[in-house]
Amino acid sequence: MTKSSQPSILITMGDAAGIGPEIIAKAYQNHAADLVGCVVVGDVETMRRAAATVAAPLALPVMALDALDELAPPNCIPVLQKCELFAPVSIGLVSGLAGQAAADCIVWAARTVLNGKAAAMVTAPIHKEALAAAGGWAAQFPGHTEMLQFEAAKFLGKPLQDVPVRMMLANDELKTVLVSIHMSLRQAIEAVTFDSVLQTLRITHSALCKSLGRPPRIAVAGLNPHAGEGGLFGVEEQTIIAPAIAAARAEGIHVSGPFAPDTVFMRARHTSTKTGQFDVVVAMYHDQGLIPVKYLGVEQGVNVTLGLPLVRTSPDHGTAFDIAGTGKADAASLVAAIRMARQLAS
Repeated sequence: MTKSSQPSILITMGDAAGIGPEIIAKAYQNHAADLVGCVVVGDVETMRRAAATVAAPLALPVMALDALDELAPPNCIPVLQKCELFAPVSIGLVSGLAGQAAADCIVWAARTVLNGKAAAMVTAPIHKEALAAAGGWAAQFPGHTEMLQFEAAKFLGKPLQDVPVRMMLANDELKTVLVSIHMSLRQAIEAVTFDSVLQTLRITHSALCKSLGRPPRIAVAGLNPHAGEGGLFGVEEQTIIAPAIAAARAEGIHVSGPFAPDTVFMRARHTSTKTGQFDVVVAMYHDQGLIPVKYLGVEQGVNVTLGLPLVRTSPDHGTAFDIAGTGKADAASLVAAIRMARQLAS
């Protein structure tokens, strides 16, 4: 067995009933140069089915690896079997079996990267209902971010609250970081506190200093329409967000705002004809921050988890059960996530 001396980038298979396996297979077929040194963590038979689905014109062979450091030959999809699927899952349907398999792959990959045996992890989409249907330990996590935060805290020997993480969604034109992630809108509003906003600014500053090589220019979106309009439409900007910004500035963080949410993303957008005024926008809740980035094109969007002691990226889309099994899914966002993971891990 020939062994590789280079740390791998691990690609978790995602939900076997969704498009994750297909876009991985399509990425290996059409973007082989970007996937050198990558290893799929998943189910061998599921990946073989996916490779056959996207065959263009011939399916790449799937090689079952015996160990992470085994060097796979070119023109194949290397897979480490790290989950149990005793029978093929039904494409496009929520399955507790698929949810458990996806969770098993994520945990194995996270622990491998945390222990320094791989350079980074890229996660194909999972389905939150499938995680819940799996029951047991997997059902306690609403998504990747929370699962990875738990594993990181356990690895570091710290309480969960001492390993704060944030979601950043990024493409070539816009980056946005969220104060809160997967919760109801009512809960998200309640989550806008002085401490949560300041913590988000600190995490954003630290992460982007590393990736940009300089302090980032951070803009902060208000919570209310027109950023509260001086208190006419809400006081959170005056009582919570602005004081957090002032505290961050006192720490040397280059941050401005709060700005009206309906215009700040346009001001931060980078295009071929103009440079945005900001490097990143901190948004107060999930949809406020993600809609602008996704509107610009999910095919190039990348989800990055900030605050973890490991590099994790993922595509900017879900399991797409409606087109799973058709071979129509676009692998561009996955390839962008792999490129970003490689950049962040270097």
